Formats: sequence, C-alpha cells, structure tokens
Amino acid sequence: MKILYSCLSKSWGGMEMITITSIKKLLDRKCEVTLICTKNSRIHIEANNLGILIYPLSANNLIFPFNILSIDSLIKKNKYDIIHTHASKDLWLLVPGLKFIRNKTPLFLTKHVGSFIIKKDLLHRIIYKRVTKVFAISNVIRKNLLETCPLDESKVVLLHNGINTNYYFSNEEMKINGRKKWGIKTHDLVIGMMGRLSPGKGHEEFLESAIELNKKHDNLKFIIIGEASRGEDEYAIKIKNLAKENKINNIIFTGYIKDVRETLSALDIFVFPSHAEAFGLALAEAMATGLPTVCSNSDGVLDIAVDEETSYLFQNKNSKNLTEKIELLINSKDKRKSFGQKGRERIINNFNLESKTDMVIKIYGSHLNEI
Repeated sequence: MKILYSCLSKSWGGMEMITITSIKKLLDRKCEVTLICTKNSRIHIEANNLGILIYPLSANNLIFPFNILSIDSLIKKNKYDIIHTHASKDLWLLVPGLKFIRNKTPLFLTKHVGSFIIKKDLLHRIIYKRVTKVFAISNVIRKNLLETCPLDESKVVLLHNGINTNYYFSNEEMKINGRKKWGIKTHDLVIGMMGRLSPGKGHEEFLESAIELNKKHDNLKFIIIGEASRGEDEYAIKIKNLAKENKINNIIFTGYIKDVRETLSALDIFVFPSHAEAFGLALAEAMATGLPTVCSNSDGVLDIAVDEETSYLFQNKNSKNLTEKIELLINSKDKRKSFGQKGRERIINNFNLESKTDMVIKIYGSHLNEI
C-alpha cells in the first residue's frame, strides 16, 4: 500500500510525534509512506533522521499555487493508494490539488486539536466533502468535530492515539539509572510532569502544589520534563523564574529528552495538570510506564484515566485540590502500586499501538475500491 502523509506543522508536540510514530508503524507493516512536511521544521528533522521518505515544502506561502501544483505532480507520479493528513490546515493544500487533477484517492484526516470556530460555510463544505473519513483522537474531539465542521456522524471515527507498550515500561534497573542520572537519593519521593513548556499545560498549578507540599514533607523531589516549543521561550523563562522566586530548590527542569523512559521510571507519582487536552499523550505514556497519576478532570484525560482506579482526578486549574490528591498518593504506597498496575493494564487493553494500527489499515482497505 502506497500512502502519502502530510503534516505541515512547524511546532513539535503530540500531533507531530504521533505523525512520526504512525508512519513508523505503517513502514513496519510494509507500507510505502512519503511525508509532506515544512522544510527545516522539527518534524522534517526527526523524519529525516529516521530515514523516512520526505517531500519538504518551503515555510513561506504553503498554500501558494506553486505548492499545489508541486503536490499534484507528486501524486500523479506516485499513484498513491491513500492520502492521510494529520493537520486540518493541510486540507486547503490537498483538496484543491486533488480536485484540479480530478484525483479520487481516499483522503483521511486525523484531528488532534479542537476548534472554537464554526466551519460550516460553503468553502468548508467543499473541503470536507472531499474527505473520506476523519479520525477523532478522543470523545471531546469527536464532539467538537460534529459541532464545528460540516461532517455527518458516519464520517467521523473515534480512534484514540496508540501507545507502544513494549517501549514504555519500567524495571528496577531503569529506576536506578534514572535516579542516578538526576542525582536523586534513594529515600526521595519524586513527583513529576511531562509536556511542552506551554501555556495551559498546568505548570503554574504544579509549582503551586510543590510550594505547599514542601511545607509538609522534607523528602520530595520535583521534575518537569520538556522544553519550550516554537515561540514559547518566554513562557518557559516565566515558569523557571516562578520556581526560583518561590525558592523551590528541589526541582529539576530536564529540558528535551529523546528517550524519557529512565526519567519516567525515576518518578513515584506522575501529575498531568493540563487545562484542556485533546488526548493526553504524556499521560498515556506515564501510565504505560506503570506510574500512579493525578490528572485534571477535563477533556481527553477522561478517555484515559479512571478516577480512584488508575488515577486521582482533581478539579481543573485548582492547585489546592491538586495538592490534596497528590498528598493521598504520597501517604499511601499501596495506592501508588495499585494505580500504577491498573494504569498500565488500561493502556495495554485500550490504547495499544498495534491494535490501533490494525484498525487504521483495515479502514484504509475498506475504501481502496472507491477510486
């Protein structure tokens, strides 16, 4: 099966990571995949390092007619079986091009981010009419698609992101190595979060909790895994300064880590305080690692975490409630163990990458005869 993928995003986050992961799994299944991406973007660099076949476009004037004609030439030359984009903005490049050359190749969209704009005008109806199926990565995204886009329910498929549970795991050796790497003592209890240093990810609430918890405990260590994405350096500086101003001296900012497994293994409790997450990839990865979690009770998190079974859910944006829920796990080693075990089981049973890839390929196949 020959597949043309696209993700013209210039940032680096869950959407871009899932795009790369999905391509790798399709390549494992002996599919031929080409990725359209923005030249010199992070996804371009990562794909190139992995040896993925790339078709880069200039960062300027991505919708310019020249690029549409360039894509049309690529499609006519390679005669793809499937076209799949992970960025809805890319449809404005792909659909006009496909219509211009009267190409009927099945077109799929994975929707990663919700919209606050109603898109049911004539132009959007033309664009979305050409889409074969839209994959929604969570129930909140599915609901948002039906509310904001000119889509019939039959076109929208709930397809959660998949996690490679053979990759994300933990053992004693990894835990020891992770703690050694960051200078963490054996008796320290480590609380961490992971994600882009970006507004809305809940870093403020995490630090507010750290301040309160440090008043009660003298054996805590806090870790923030991640870096600022494109255009977010100012926010990252603000968060680091907030930690300094409040004298949170027992905190580690790791920056970007390519392989986070040892660092995740070093944690005792994982916190996911994001205000509005379409899915929560970092949360799923932490649960796959076997970590007990404390999560905001919002949006895509509710598809993943189960309150008082895999996680404690706290009131979104409420640092006091977050502190109370973390405290419950600090004080109960049994709960930490139980939540960690059940969390990993839930990811294996419901969000396994292999089964999600099987589902995608099956849906692809059911539309191949429509050309």
